[in-house]
Amino acid sequence: MKATLATIAVLVLALSWTSEAVRVEENGLSFSLEAVMRLQELTESSGAGQQSPRLRASTGSLCADPMLPQEFLPLCRLRGASASLSRLAMVPRDVCEICAFAACTGC
Repeated sequence: MKATLATIAVLVLALSWTSEAVRVEENGLSFSLEAVMRLQELTESSGAGQQSPRLRASTGSLCADPMLPQEFLPLCRLRGASASLSRLAMVPRDVCEICAFAACTGC
């Protein structure tokens, strides 16, 4: 019984560490999977996810959003931030799928 509980506890801890360890790299910067998922939520709530890439929300409005995770601010200051944010917004959410992406590490 104790061995079963210990095994379950180890599995739960391993899964939580795995999800926190996943990093997404873009334009020389690294972002947590959680921050990328929050960015995706912001682009979807603004309706940008349903439009063509040319009609997406402007980088200025997305970068000025107080709900944008702070770790994206260095990216917002770079040239080409709009394209980088668009690519990050298209990263698959499923951790199993994201591990197939070359930009993702820590899987």
